Amino acid sequence: MVDQPNPKKRYKVPNSLRAKHLQTETKMQLSPCHTVLHSSPHLSSLFLPPNPLRSHTFISQTLTVALEKSKKKRHVYCRRPSYFEQQRDAPRTSEERSFVSHLSPGSQPARVFAGYTIYKGKAALAIEPKAPEFTPLDSGAFKVSKEGFVFLQFAPAVGSRQYDWSRKQVLSLSIEEIGTLMGLGAKDACEFFHDPNKGRSEEGKVRKFLKVEPLPDGTGHFFNLNVQNRLLNVDESIYIPIARSELIIMNSAFSFIVPYLLGWHAFADTIKPEDSARPTVSSSKSGPELEWGR
Repeated sequence: MVDQPNPKKRYKVPNSLRAKHLQTETKMQLSPCHTVLHSSPHLSSLFLPPNPLRSHTFISQTLTVALEKSKKKRHVYCRRPSYFEQQRDAPRTSEERSFVSHLSPGSQPARVFAGYTIYKGKAALAIEPKAPEFTPLDSGAFKVSKEGFVFLQFAPAVGSRQYDWSRKQVLSLSIEEIGTLMGLGAKDACEFFHDPNKGRSEEGKVRKFLKVEPLPDGTGHFFNLNVQNRLLNVDESIYIPIARSELIIMNSAFSFIVPYLLGWHAFADTIKPEDSARPTVSSSKSGPELEWGR
């Protein structure tokens, strides 16, 4: 006769078996395979044996989601070139245009006045370029009939930073005289004499003297304009000290403007590549063409 187990009777589990069971349970809880693959919120699922089919299914789903995220298109918006195209094609302002027109002598562009003015305690000096004059020829070309010049205006001071331009005295510098001023050294001096009525009946009645002398300390030059006008009974002298830095600016402006005063800019604008292929007809056996052709 076999003894039946009594359900009400409690059996005592040995301590060695209980410790082994707890150790196995702890290992299953800490197993990364069960935690990652199943990720079940229920603790009972930690004790389930690993299911290879379930694990592979979860891994494939995870990889699919990761690949879909990596394949998602990311748009990068770059700066559009329309702004730069608009800036390039936009018309230039008047300040951006050059004050010298490179048009043909026959055209009539808008006139522009430019100059350089120096203000000192006893006088002011304004310097302005004057354009050359052109004469049309029968062939349709143009010729420089009168070279340009630089206009000097001396105005006396009547107060602090106040000048009487109604009493100004003027003098026109030719291209040769401009070259003389540009060649002055720190200790050099020069003098110009003008008679506006030279060759006329009133010759000698208006006399103008411009003296340029170095300052005693060598920091610049004195510009002294003396005007003797017997017609208006005027005898006036206006002088102004010009610093070396101001002379440098004047020389730079003179160096730039001299070719335009000669009219060479108009000639340069008419040069075309096809002109060099035309045969040169010379009435004599001497000339610049033959000189350079040797």
